[in-house]
Parts: sequence; C-alpha cells; structure tokens
Amino acid sequence: MPVRRETIKIFRMERGMGGPGAHPVQRMVCGCFGRANGYYGGMRSPFAIFPALLAAVLLVLVPAATARADLDLFGGKMTLRDENKMGHDFDQIIRAQQNMVGDTYVTDYVATVVARVVTGKRPMPFHVKSAVIANPLINAFAIPGGYIYIFTGLIQSVDTESQLAGVIAHELAHVSQRHVVSRIEKQKKISLLSTAGMLAGLLLGVAGGSGNAGQAGQALVLGSQGAATAAMLHYSQEDEREADHVGLNSLVKAGYNPEGMPGTFEIMLKNKWYDNSSSMPSYLSTHPGTEERITYLNDRIARMPKAFLERKDDNAKLRRVQVLIRARMSPANTALAYWDDKKTSEYTPMDYVGRGITLERLKRMDEAQAAFEKALSLAKDDPLVVREAGIFYFKTGQADRAVGLLQKAAIMDPDDAMALFYLSRLQAEAKQFAEAAKNMRKVNELVPEDWEVHHHLGMILGESGDAFGGNLHLAYASVYSMRLGKAREYLQRARDLAQTQEQKDRIKELEETIKARAEIGK
Repeated sequence: MPVRRETIKIFRMERGMGGPGAHPVQRMVCGCFGRANGYYGGMRSPFAIFPALLAAVLLVLVPAATARADLDLFGGKMTLRDENKMGHDFDQIIRAQQNMVGDTYVTDYVATVVARVVTGKRPMPFHVKSAVIANPLINAFAIPGGYIYIFTGLIQSVDTESQLAGVIAHELAHVSQRHVVSRIEKQKKISLLSTAGMLAGLLLGVAGGSGNAGQAGQALVLGSQGAATAAMLHYSQEDEREADHVGLNSLVKAGYNPEGMPGTFEIMLKNKWYDNSSSMPSYLSTHPGTEERITYLNDRIARMPKAFLERKDDNAKLRRVQVLIRARMSPANTALAYWDDKKTSEYTPMDYVGRGITLERLKRMDEAQAAFEKALSLAKDDPLVVREAGIFYFKTGQADRAVGLLQKAAIMDPDDAMALFYLSRLQAEAKQFAEAAKNMRKVNELVPEDWEVHHHLGMILGESGDAFGGNLHLAYASVYSMRLGKAREYLQRARDLAQTQEQKDRIKELEETIKARAEIGK
C-alpha cells in the first residue's frame, strides 16, 4: 500500500527543528539534536513549565482517587510496588512535558555520578534512574520509586564533583528513607484526591522555589487540605537532618570528599544573598534550615578521619560538561562575556569549543568557525571537540566538512547519540538511507523514548520506501510527545501495512505503549 500523501509530506527531510508536523513541546533531543539556535531548543521561562508540571502530577495521582476512596484501602501503607508505579507514571509525563537533556555526554556523566553514590547506599530499595532537566535554577529533586532529576543550573554552579554528588546523596536519602511516602501515609484518612493535591503542591514547590510556582504550590495545598497540610509542603527539619545524615554516610562510602555536601549548600546560600529574584536557588525553599544544617554537617565532618578530607576529585569531565551547558544554555552574551574575560593563554580546546558555540548562537559565523578550527588544531583527536565542530558545520550547511568530522566522532565514541544523530541526517540528505537508518536506530537505542529521534527515523524509513516502519516510528514520536490522537492515526496506518508476524508483533507492542500512556492521562 502506498504511503499516504500527508505522510510523505512529513517524511520530507529538513534541516533544523523536526520539519513539518513537529510537536511544539521542546524536549531533550529537540535542542541537542535538532534546533540550531540553542542547546535545549526554544528554552521556556523557568516558570512557564510549572502549569504543565502541576497538570502532570495531577494526571498521575488524581485517577487513583476514582479507584480508591482513600489511603485506608492500602491499609494505611504504600507498598514498594505502589511507589514504583507512582514514580514511573510521573516520570513518563515529566519527560513529555519538560526540557530534558538528551546529550548522552551530559546524561551519562550524571548517571555515572548517581551510580557511584548508589554504591554507598546499598541496599537501595529501588533501581535508581536519573535524568537531567534543562533549567537554570539551582535545583534537584527525587520522587518515590528512585527517580532523580538534576537541573543544569545545579551542574553549572558546583565547583567539584563531590559537591554535585553531595546533593544527589541527599536527595536519594529522601527516597530511601521514604520521606514523601511517609507523609502521604500519615494522611491515610484523607482522600487520594487531596493527597494528589498535596504531592502536586510539594513537587511544584520543589521545582518552583519562592517565585510564582512555589506560591502556586502553597495555594494548591491550602486549597486541597487546609493549613494542617501546609506544613507538609516542605521537608521537615527532621527529614532534612536524616537525609543529611544518611546522605553524608553514602557520600563517604562512595569515596567522595564529605565536604562536598555542605559546600554545595554554601554555594546555594551565596546565590540566595546575591539574587533576590524569583530565580534564586529554589532548592533552599523546599529544604529548610540550610545554615543550621551546614553547621551540623561541618561538625560531623570535623570528626572524620583526615584521609576523608584529603580526597581529591577528578573534575575533568565535569568541566567539559559545564562548558556545554554554559555555551548552549546561558544567555549568549553572558556566555561570551565569560570567555572574553578569560585569558586566552588559559584556554583549553573545550574553551574554544564553548566560545565557538556561543558565537554561532550570536550569528557571528566567521569568528565561530575560527574558534572551532583552533579547537581542532589543538585537539584533533578529542571526540567531543570533533563532534561539536561537526555539528557546527552541519548547521552552517557545510556538509562535506561536517560528515567527515561526525564520522570520526562516531568512530571514536560509538555511543555518542548527538554525533550519530547529525551524521544520520546528513546521510539521509545524501539519499544514503540504509546507513542513515542504521545510525538513527542506534540513536533510538541510546535514547529510546525521545519523540524527535522517532520522528526523524520515521522520515528516513518513509523516504527509503519502508512505509510500515515510517508510520510505526511516527506513531512512537506522537506517543512520546503525548499526542495520543495522532499516535492512533499512525498506528492504524502501520496496522494496515503490517504483513509479517514480526510486524504484527510490533503493532501489539505499540498498542500496549499507547494504552499505557493513555492510562496515565485518564
């Protein structure tokens, strides 16, 4: 059966963000892989995301109110299975709603730090899953089920890996000690609808800080459960002390310098005093008594063996990640001022890369190209330098130069999703559909739930004549951007084209995926 005309139109490859039919939600790949004018796509205001976040939490929790009258039906207790289900459902929606970073160089680094912290927390009741949110607030939060989210603002603000690990250790302690769940359980005489309001308010406050979103969270709690629950919006002093105690233990057991934990809190306080705007470190608004906790932590650390305090971090990869975040997420003029103020004698190859990315954002292309060429002259075999130069030449339409660099980057780092993504798009433009599909499938394996990767893979397969595969992946693109109506349209087209048993099995898998997403939103 021929591909329908509207599908063919969507299959048309275009340079830039997603082509026709691309969904307006700006997610992890949308900026890293597609849009040329920013690392994370069209970055929304930090507070523009919170109505969607509120809706996401309510979509996860409110449906339970219709199925269960109140928490007494749990016997007053939430099981680990309940926590996993709650966390999984929330994670699915937040990934569809938020600017999630999809650059595997960044996310793999964060996952490595998280995994190292977890080694100091065994046994951990959950399999911990990390994600990075493209947001300039100094923030991080974890939710039941072992899901932890790190904001790029936090990564950019720390001086050492131990400081980043300190926040991660503290947040995972809130999960392992079941602080949020314990508060839900204490409300066992309250309906789950009210509990949904409480948790939505809590997470809105975590993400929103002291500004409009934090106030909205407070109002939500007051409206749903009254003043008695307002105290549950923030972690209690007892919760914080336990999270500090347990987190510090895991930080030390993981081999980090314990001074990292109070060090991060001190950075947050410094930012608080110098920034009275609504974008102050929101972490402080939901984690009370920071100054007292710093004193407590320093007292504990003072009694530790001296060898613990002499531990040194290898911050090399952190610095490289920070270059990417500063260059692509900070306001372009602010980022350029950073590199203008730095002596060129102190530049690393990655500094030239960061400067080049920033100049490209400012449309100063000749200067940007000079910066990338300088970086290549200093580090022609650095996979990240080569990748970023290749992406620059892709965006500026210099395909011949781009393809060689991206091929080299992909050979040096076969798991670099961004290098493979841009290489695949160049190959598709050159009508090399077999190679393009192979590489985009690899990207899909690395970031399996990204809508734009599925979108481009669908376009490539459609261009190559694989109408079934094209419609299948366009359906997945719609699922992961939460456009379930459109997903069902592509599902039907793929179903009509399915002939082999393998294809029919893939249709069943897609049907189950759509059903699961629909269940979350009921």
